[in-house]
Amino acid sequence: MQITIIRNNQSFGPYDENALLQYVNQGQILLHDSAIEQGETEPKIVSDYLKQAKLKPKIANSGNVAEQLKNIGQELIFPHSTIFTKQFVSDRRFLILALVGLLPMVIMEMPLGGFFVFYNVSLYFSMIWGLFFYSCFNTPQVKLKTTLKVFFLTQLCTFIVWDILELPNLNPLYRFVDSGFLPFRLLGFTLGVGLTEEFFKALPLLFILWKAREPLVPQTMVYYGLISGIAFGVWEGVQYQMTVNAELNYTASFFLNIARLTSLPFLHACWCGIAGYFLAFAQLYPKYRKGLYFLAFTIPAIIHGLYDTFANWRFVPLVVVVVGLMLLVVYLKQSVNYQSKLRK
Repeated sequence: MQITIIRNNQSFGPYDENALLQYVNQGQILLHDSAIEQGETEPKIVSDYLKQAKLKPKIANSGNVAEQLKNIGQELIFPHSTIFTKQFVSDRRFLILALVGLLPMVIMEMPLGGFFVFYNVSLYFSMIWGLFFYSCFNTPQVKLKTTLKVFFLTQLCTFIVWDILELPNLNPLYRFVDSGFLPFRLLGFTLGVGLTEEFFKALPLLFILWKAREPLVPQTMVYYGLISGIAFGVWEGVQYQMTVNAELNYTASFFLNIARLTSLPFLHACWCGIAGYFLAFAQLYPKYRKGLYFLAFTIPAIIHGLYDTFANWRFVPLVVVVVGLMLLVVYLKQSVNYQSKLRK
């Protein structure tokens, strides 16, 4: 039989089974290389044909272990000439892996306590979310400098506005969140908590649009909205871990601490991403800015309010957040349709 070897979309041969066995024994053809016999339509692997011909390969070793290691060479085993170079240390893949994998060990070595422990761990998870958002929503307009400003200044302003000035308490609708009457509680969580927090998270986005030197595409503003939302989630997560969660039993506290580092900041990010989407269109199509501003603040506030109102109901909050996430993705998919509609 005549067999053709297929490797990396290239064909070699054909060879008879004895020649094939010889090449396998020399290591030039691999047992798992794809192969096809003349006249057949479906390829197999080399080992199938050798078994069919009742031939058993005996691949020769190139010396003992010491000789093989010597032939491999020091540079392949420990590539010191590459590892200790500026180019390698600045390699993006190395930096991402080091940050994601080793930062908790760095935090463990720091003499920190109390607030700083919670805050640094929250920063770690925020960094992971940030890398994920960058990989999914990055555009040529996204700037690292702007990203860092949005992240840290949002946290600083949140601390000042919520913890020092306590300005959200000026919203009279906050008082309805503890109401036993469901419609009032929904009103409090939507127009009180939801609208206040979503408007505040959108302020950095309004500032970015105001200072922009070019029209910013919706995906760019969605990205910055995600970063602003994560920043707010970091602050809120630290607050809950040090207060509410600390008073719970170990199991509940452990689970909610994890949630405050992962899913819950992600929800804040998604809702603010929706705001960024509509704010971008408000800049691109100023004739419709009133309606687009209204959507930018009310849609995230409604999703936020529904989630908070039904947070203790089974499955209802999950349905709410899934719908919110679906809206964000669908909005981005339909951005071209939005532009066509608003151009008219």
